[in-house]
Amino acid sequence: MGGSGSTRRVTFETDDNENITVVKGVRLSESLIDRMKEPSGRQHRSSGAVNNEELKKRIAEELALERARRDSEAQKRRLFGKLLERERISSNEHLTRAILRERAATEEERLKAQRFAKQLEEKDRELKKHDAYYKEQLARLEERVKPFYSLS
Repeated sequence: MGGSGSTRRVTFETDDNENITVVKGVRLSESLIDRMKEPSGRQHRSSGAVNNEELKKRIAEELALERARRDSEAQKRRLFGKLLERERISSNEHLTRAILRERAATEEERLKAQRFAKQLEEKDRELKKHDAYYKEQLARLEERVKPFYSLS
């Protein structure tokens, strides 16, 4: 760590996704690995050894960025889930209202049909009454006219 060169070796490998590298149980992003692979001339130390403090800083920054990204993604998923839940509840409410409206309309139509059926039965009874009355009147007239037919 300080002024002397570090003899510690860092080994890394690529996981199944080919974009995250595992270093002693720490997950690193591809950009950090690329920076670690840069030639030693671009690093702050001229001896070519990896500066542990700088490496720790980079790893901490990358981990913080990765955590922030994961937290952001998790928050987006939660918000999306809440939005989907609200949409589902809203659509269920609309569906329930539509079903209730249809039931009310169906019940109204059924009552209307019953009312019309009663009116039709009433008209039918009235017509039968009129028919009986007119048949009776016809029979009376025929009885009155019989003597005249027999005379003529």
